[in-house]
Amino acid sequence: MRYESTRGDAPDLGFADVLLAGLAGDGGLYVPTEWPRLPELGGLGSYADIAASVMRPFVADDLDDPTLRSICHDAYDGFRNPAVTPLVQIDTHHWLLELFHGPTLAFKDIALQLVGRLFDHVLDQRGQRVTIVGATSGDTGSAAIDGVVGCDHVDIVILYPQGRTSEVQRRQMTTVDSPNVHTIAIDGNFDDCQDLVKAMFGDAAFRDELRLSAVNSINWARVMAQIVYYVTASRSLADAPTFCVPTGNFGNVLSGWIAREMGAPIADFIVASNENDILTRFINDGDMSTRPVVPTLSPSMDIQVSSNFERLLFEMNGRDGGLTAEQLGLFRSTGRLTIEPDQRAEFVDGTFRAARFDDAATLDEIARVYADTGIQIDPHTATGTAAARRFCDDRPIVTLATAHPAKFPDAVGTATGVHPPLPEHLSDLFERPERTQTLANDLATVQAFVRSVARVVA
Repeated sequence: MRYESTRGDAPDLGFADVLLAGLAGDGGLYVPTEWPRLPELGGLGSYADIAASVMRPFVADDLDDPTLRSICHDAYDGFRNPAVTPLVQIDTHHWLLELFHGPTLAFKDIALQLVGRLFDHVLDQRGQRVTIVGATSGDTGSAAIDGVVGCDHVDIVILYPQGRTSEVQRRQMTTVDSPNVHTIAIDGNFDDCQDLVKAMFGDAAFRDELRLSAVNSINWARVMAQIVYYVTASRSLADAPTFCVPTGNFGNVLSGWIAREMGAPIADFIVASNENDILTRFINDGDMSTRPVVPTLSPSMDIQVSSNFERLLFEMNGRDGGLTAEQLGLFRSTGRLTIEPDQRAEFVDGTFRAARFDDAATLDEIARVYADTGIQIDPHTATGTAAARRFCDDRPIVTLATAHPAKFPDAVGTATGVHPPLPEHLSDLFERPERTQTLANDLATVQAFVRSVARVVA
């Protein structure tokens, strides 16, 4: 298996090099040169064993079978539910796929518990060290930190938008007391944080000096790991389901699309958005144009530039990297991306549906689900269950429950009258001291800080 850049001007790489690089040298995202077929999964029972089998063709010869299986078991054995990603039925044709049973209570754990271990294994083999730089709208940061905390070969710096995460999300990042963990509150929104990260990777000298790597969903390994739960969930149902995915950066739903390309029995996808609804507008009306980011009760979706859409755009363009790079340059300069009608017909129609919900509708949905089922859901998941209800028919629908309700206690408590408690391992979170830096939205300032904490090996 080899990987190519979506912008067509970077060398093809193998899996381990793609893992460490994160972003391609031309600014593009790595994708496999072809989509493999799902292997025969037979009687495989544990999530870890299925994960190793599904990811086997993507990893190729860079990890042998015993090593890959050992890493998968190590990554998932600590999840609070032995099924890792259990399905919970909440209506006649409606299930929740609970993705929040990892250490930081969000779906990002499923990929990042694995990715952190992959990093440490590959770097140990090579005798190297890297500096991971990432941007988060809420959940990626804490999951990435937990995935690499204490790793011998990794320093990590996470940028987050000041005042735009929940307090639980922020404290899960800023209370980690480890010499290889650093957080920066940026005076701006998530798109500003993401732009700073991309600019640091675009500075070739800085990137090489500090051996930068990425754990955002721009890193292929993140997307690869998320394919697995679409496979396990679709295998658990008698009929091919619709997956309803709360999304802002498009990485999660893209993983489902890839699972379907690989042969998983999936009917289609519903994209659920909050008021930052660029993806809903694109799917429903062909309008891929940016607007100012609106802070909402579902901050992980407060995004207007969905990085992982680039991977789908590359497919829509017949894997023409030059055309993809040209379109994205225009999108960056004008705030508008134009997709041809025949491309929409092939890749959007019949594959994606979409709906958006404002904060009032989100609170109403949290209250409704609690009243009907006794289950508390977080605001992101609520956009998904609301979208699923809008499109409900006789086909099974699986809504991805992307975060534990205790990550958003104020919103959930307001809607249900009951504040969800944190799990025991986080019960003292609000008593832990915070360690963070607040910096201006300025590339040189941020680069200076990253340089000051990175411990690269000469």
